[in-house]
Amino acid sequence: MDRQPAFRLDPNTGFLADPKGQSVCRTLDDAGHQAYFVGGCVRNAIMGVAASDVDIATDATPEDVMRIAQEAGLRAVPTGIDHGTVTIVIDGTPFEVTTFRRDVATDGRRAVVAFSTSIDADARRRDFTMNALYADRHGWVHDPVAGLADAQARRVRFIDDPVQRIREDYLRILRFFRFGAWYADPGHGWDAEALAAIADTLDGLSTLSAERVGAEMLKLLGAPDPAPAIAVMARTGVLAALLPGADDRLLGPVVHLGGSVPLDPITRLAALGGQDVAERLRLSRKQDKQLEATLTLAGTTRGLRALGHIGGTEAAQGAAILRAAISGTPLPDGWKDDISEGAQATFPVSAADLPDLQGPALGTRLKALKQDWLASDLSLTKAALLGG
Repeated sequence: MDRQPAFRLDPNTGFLADPKGQSVCRTLDDAGHQAYFVGGCVRNAIMGVAASDVDIATDATPEDVMRIAQEAGLRAVPTGIDHGTVTIVIDGTPFEVTTFRRDVATDGRRAVVAFSTSIDADARRRDFTMNALYADRHGWVHDPVAGLADAQARRVRFIDDPVQRIREDYLRILRFFRFGAWYADPGHGWDAEALAAIADTLDGLSTLSAERVGAEMLKLLGAPDPAPAIAVMARTGVLAALLPGADDRLLGPVVHLGGSVPLDPITRLAALGGQDVAERLRLSRKQDKQLEATLTLAGTTRGLRALGHIGGTEAAQGAAILRAAISGTPLPDGWKDDISEGAQATFPVSAADLPDLQGPALGTRLKALKQDWLASDLSLTKAALLGG
């Protein structure tokens, strides 16, 4: 059964102070239904962390949500009505409103659900205790699975039996490490019961699609410091199961060296290495191109300006950081400025500067001159190149 409200959020908390979200909940309340802000927005408010998505849970069926919203003059879109979700849009802001659910059957990748009127049943189908927190529009937090203390302590724990939670969806193994990287207090260590359950369910990772694994890995690698989580993934066998040949030893130095730039997950992925990374994580063409450029440039001895010119700012910065981590040397002063200068530089020689050449001979000469220019880290002028 649902416990009584355990805690009250400051009414000035972002999503509680938003009249649009309040309007959605009030509309459902006035129609005689329960309506709660749920999940990440509540969890993050308790932790003092900003949240971007605001989700709402209710005991009203999707059809009732559609009807109630329309009668109140609100725009309602049946975005996932078969799964219980209706999106209510107010002044361009979407709110996903999902009916309480309970799992009927799971196969490790997706669940068959039935609608419920119980907040307790809805909470128990979620993954972690900190994600099963519900706040009414007045800010009172309902805590069906004792997640409030975990959120306050920044402790990531599965709800009830970790093995059962994982077998419902094996992606929860990765989500455990992602939430640990983003939200956990490292002083608590990693939940031993969860790690034991993960070790017992590793085989299930092979059933997941590359798209789901890739999306989750990139979110994890986007954390301020994913190195501790990735290190535990390596020790438990998760990293090898997902990315054979990957090695986490360079990740810590890469994160440290990249502290002054907004490192993207692809640079950190380059630090891990591994076999068939783009395919195993189903990277986009742009991501794959950046990964390859970062790895290729890191394996050269080109100067920083040349790196910027060849690979662009993002890949060049990643390559410079990765190269420094591999060599164990610090990045030089002004390294970002050098890369930026190179990325904006234009090769000073054109075909017009070589009037005596044409066809293949012209192309060969221009290519040779550009290689000389790159080898000089873009320091050779047009006069020096043409006079050489």
